[in-house]
Amino acid sequence: MDRKSEITGKTEKSSGWRGSRDVWLQAAKRAFLETGLDAVKIQPLATSLKISRTSFYWFFKDRNALLDALLEQWETKNTGAFVAACESYAETITEAVLNLITVFYDEEVFEPQLDFAVRGWAHQSDSVMARVNLMDERRLAAIRDMFVRFGFASDDADVRARTVYLVQIGYISMQVQESVATRMSRVRRYVEIYTGRPPTQGEVDRFHARLKFRPQERGASLHTVA
Repeated sequence: MDRKSEITGKTEKSSGWRGSRDVWLQAAKRAFLETGLDAVKIQPLATSLKISRTSFYWFFKDRNALLDALLEQWETKNTGAFVAACESYAETITEAVLNLITVFYDEEVFEPQLDFAVRGWAHQSDSVMARVNLMDERRLAAIRDMFVRFGFASDDADVRARTVYLVQIGYISMQVQESVATRMSRVRRYVEIYTGRPPTQGEVDRFHARLKFRPQERGASLHTVA
């Protein structure tokens, strides 16, 4: 710190740095996940970032705009992950379902805690609940279309899509705690129940490889893709 900074008690960062839209948004998400919606307020965020409160207004009109951006990020990331996985290349329906299940294990792609927090928020806001319902329908439609693409009748595809999706939302909503090895050991049967046919060993091996999961090793663990 230079002499001028020592006299004023300010650092270059606190006196001149405004941050960025992403910096403010990530701070808001962190506060939301760690403490709850009431923690997403301008002054506490500014304090945590060591940025002037007025800097916030370079990037957002007000707190409501920040909250809306937080919802948009959730929609883009989490729902986008579902849609992308359902539309990704697969030669069989079992491989397609494994593509989707991969999303559930990679928090760089899909954030379960963010999904959980937004669903809690929805119980406090009709407008947020409407957006959650819309995203649920969009995700279900993507899974349903995936089954239809592989020749399943629309009514059958709808029920199978709901089975896949509601199991996963159940995991998130119940905050299920189990080892990765235990959960991975059930994947083959999940796929068979969802599709009516078992995945091939090659499909399972490729699924494990994508997630860097090594079931042959003692104390097998999963490493999310960086």
